Amino acid sequence: MGRFVGRSKELRLLAEAAESPGSAFIPIYGRRRVGKSELILKFMKDHPGVYYLGKQSPQGLQVREFLTQASVALEMPLLADLRIADWSTAFKTVAEQWRAANPNSKLVLALDEFQWIAASDAGVVSALQECWDRNWKSSGSVVLLLCGSYLGFMEREVLGRSSPLFGRRTAQIHLQPFDYQEAAQFHPRWSRIDQARAYFLVGGLPQYLLCLDDRRSIDANIRENLLDEFAPLFHEPAFLLREELREVAPYHAVLFAIASGERTARAVADATGLPERNLHYYFEQLTAMGYVRRRYPLDGGRPNPKQVRFTIDDPLLRFHFRFVFPNTSALKSAGVARTFAEAIKPSLDSWFGEGFERLCRQALPRIYAGEALGAAFEVGEFWSKETQIDVVGLRGDNWTDLGECKWGAVRSPKALEDELARKAGLYRNSRGATLNKRYFVRNKPASRADDDAWHSLEELYALA
Repeated sequence: MGRFVGRSKELRLLAEAAESPGSAFIPIYGRRRVGKSELILKFMKDHPGVYYLGKQSPQGLQVREFLTQASVALEMPLLADLRIADWSTAFKTVAEQWRAANPNSKLVLALDEFQWIAASDAGVVSALQECWDRNWKSSGSVVLLLCGSYLGFMEREVLGRSSPLFGRRTAQIHLQPFDYQEAAQFHPRWSRIDQARAYFLVGGLPQYLLCLDDRRSIDANIRENLLDEFAPLFHEPAFLLREELREVAPYHAVLFAIASGERTARAVADATGLPERNLHYYFEQLTAMGYVRRRYPLDGGRPNPKQVRFTIDDPLLRFHFRFVFPNTSALKSAGVARTFAEAIKPSLDSWFGEGFERLCRQALPRIYAGEALGAAFEVGEFWSKETQIDVVGLRGDNWTDLGECKWGAVRSPKALEDELARKAGLYRNSRGATLNKRYFVRNKPASRADDDAWHSLEELYALA
C-alpha cells in the first residue's frame, strides 16, 4: 500500500464492529480505484483475519487459494492441506478452527472483488447466508466484509431484496472518492491552485492522486504521468473499460463525443454515427460503472427527460477523452512535449474552468454548514436555450442560490455581477423563491474582499 490518507469515519466503524460483542456483516462497495482494498488492509493491520482477493478462475482453484491464504494469515498450516472443494465447508472450517484456538477473539473474514468469487460459483452467496444464520450471527465471533467494485452486482446480489443475504447486514460502506479538501492532503507542497488543478485532473481517487508528484509542476505531471505512453495513468482509462466491457469501441466513441462537448443523446448519436436508439444501453453501462452521469437543470420542477445532459463524472476519463484520445497519433509522432505545448496547453485553462464549477458545487454544502442553514437543500446547475448557470442551490427555506464561477482573472467584478443578474432574470424560478447570488473565483478582487457573496478558492479550501 502507498501512503494512507483519510477514511477516519470508515475505519472507526470497522473498529467498532470488531470490538463490539456481536458479529458484524458489512458490505463495502464503490467504483474501482476508490481505495476499498486499502481501507480493508489498513483495518486488518490491527485485527486478525483472512483477506482473500477474488479472481476470474474456477471455483475449486479459488477455494484452495482461500484455504492457503487462511493457513498463512491465521498461522494454521493444516488448513492448506484440507481436501475441501466448496465454499460452505471452507468458510465453516476456517471459522471453527479459529474460534477453537482463539475463543475470545473475532475473526475478520474479508472477501474482496466478491463479484468474481460469485461468478465462478453463484452458490457462494447462499453459503455465506447459511453460515451467518446458523452460526456466525449468534456466536459473535466473525466480522464478515464483502467488497466489490461492480455497483450493480453489489446492490443486486448482496444488498438487494432478492439476495439470500438481504436484511442481514449490520452496516454498509459505500466508499466515495475523496472530496477536494481531502485530496489536497496528498500534495502538501503545492499551492491551492495547483492542488485544485490536480483534483480537476484525477479527482479524488487515492491511487490516481498518488501517481502525481508534488515535487514537480502540474505541467510536468501532465506530460510525465498522463501523456507518456509508459505511465500507468496513460493506459488506465482503456484498462478500466476493457476490464468491464466486452466491446470497447462504441464506448470510446461515446466518451469522446461527451468529452468534446456533445451532451445530449441526439448530439452524441450525430457525432459517433451510432443509432440513437442504441445509446441508452451504452449510457446505462457507463452510468452503472460511475463514469458517466445524467444531469437535469435544477429549478424545483420535475426532471424532464427531454432536458437530460450526459457528463463524464470521472475526471481522468474527462481528461483522457478530451486531450489524450484525439491526440494519440500526435503524441507518438510529434512527441509528448510538442503535443502538450501545441495541442493541449492552449485549451487547458478553459478545461480547468469546468473542473472549478464542479468543485464549487461540491463546496456549497460546506458553505451552508458554515452559515448554519437549517433547511434541506439540493445542489446542481441550470441550463435552458437562453442561459447557463454554473451553481444552483435549491433550498427548503424558499431561497435559491445562483452562482457564477470564474477560474480566470476577474478584470471587472461589476461585469461579473451584471452577467449573473442577467442570467438570474432568465432562470426558471417556478416556485417563486427569493434569488440569492454568489460568485466563485480563483482570487477575490480587492474591491470585494469583505463581501460574503464572493468566495475565493482559498476560502473554499478553508471551509470546515
